[in-house]
Amino acid sequence: MKIVIVVAFVLIIGSLVSALVFMMRDRGGSRNMARALGFRVAFSIALFVFILVSHRLGWIESTGVPIVAR
Repeated sequence: MKIVIVVAFVLIIGSLVSALVFMMRDRGGSRNMARALGFRVAFSIALFVFILVSHRLGWIESTGVPIVAR
């Protein structure tokens, strides 16, 4: 499960870097930057949905944040 999440993060960061490269190289002359940012948004939404479904199916468990009594 950790490998899937790490791969998704790598895809998200890779898409963001490619958008930066297209922005610097094309100077907004093509739709490549918008397409790369669209892929980043799609990967982020897919990762979020995957984590929700994984939690619902019991593949992952939430540990929560421990609340310290004052």
